Amino acid sequence: MSWTITADLVPDLARGAAVLGTGGGGDPYVGALLAAQALAEYGPVEVVSVDEVPADAVVVTAAMMGAPTVMVEKLPGIEEVARPVRELSEHYGAPITHIACAEVGGVNSTIPLVAAAALGLPLIDGDGMGRAFPELQMVLPTLDGIEASPLAYADEKGNVGVLRAVDNHWVERIARVAAVEMGCSIMISGFQMSGEQAARALVRDSLSTCLQIGRTITAAQDAKTDPVLATADLLGGRTLFSGKVVDVERKTNAGFARGTARLEAASAATDGTGEPERLELSFQNEHLVARLGDQVMATTPDLIIVLDHESGEPVTTEALRYGQRVSVLAAPADERWHSPEGIELVGPRYFGYDLDPHRFDGTVRLQEAGA
Repeated sequence: MSWTITADLVPDLARGAAVLGTGGGGDPYVGALLAAQALAEYGPVEVVSVDEVPADAVVVTAAMMGAPTVMVEKLPGIEEVARPVRELSEHYGAPITHIACAEVGGVNSTIPLVAAAALGLPLIDGDGMGRAFPELQMVLPTLDGIEASPLAYADEKGNVGVLRAVDNHWVERIARVAAVEMGCSIMISGFQMSGEQAARALVRDSLSTCLQIGRTITAAQDAKTDPVLATADLLGGRTLFSGKVVDVERKTNAGFARGTARLEAASAATDGTGEPERLELSFQNEHLVARLGDQVMATTPDLIIVLDHESGEPVTTEALRYGQRVSVLAAPADERWHSPEGIELVGPRYFGYDLDPHRFDGTVRLQEAGA
């Protein structure tokens, strides 16, 4: 069933997207501002379910590629977002009929909204991941054999290009170099699909889920109940750890925000030696591994989410600061990511971690230190 995104829905939509962004995807406030501006200028956007997209539709994704840390200071404009979609339409010599989200996490849930508003196109209630991942080829359409190229890209200076490559990994490699040279963030459009392909490859109802998450956090805040617990229950997840951020190491390298964060539990929780327990988070834009001492608690492809312990507001990797009191949640990823092909594409070893995926188990609460 179709529905309409208006400006009053944007804050909850962006908040929910930041939760599913698993720490990455960019500042939700920046994405919300851009979406609100586009809706004010061009009017509401129609959102259609995957099942409502005609089989012969021409669907493309619209997204930001680059380091989320850069986007805070290098704000995109509406025309910059729409330009790659227009460029693809010229390249194909045929009109684009629908816009889709490559990833639902962070600003890449609102960037497609901006493109849809500016171009007067419907937006599909679905995405290519069900979360956020740092590299372009890390989408379920890749597993379905859908090519990312031709990929159009543009920057704030007016530079535009169309890239064709032999496979989606090469699109990522070449486009990442372009992104670094163009200021570490660019707007992109690609993954042309028919409606039939989109129905098969996309995660359904992603934008509806974002809105539901945002509303759940808002309602819990208003009712003075626990928004962290409400979010975990909604996602079918659980709390891994609660404590204070005691150290953050991050750097922007090759177009990614990479680093680690260390959390210390309340004094009541110790590691058996009298020292407070510590959780370490490893991230590359998104949180990829959570370790409690030597124990692996959660890994990609499942979701590792950091929320403010009191308010339940999502905390991105670039916003992590010493002294923050946060809770870390784990939640299950789309089942297709746990296929052998999915693990090869987004499992821990791809990112350089010498460990097998730690499959999410929602039946046991492993750790709620200081909760």
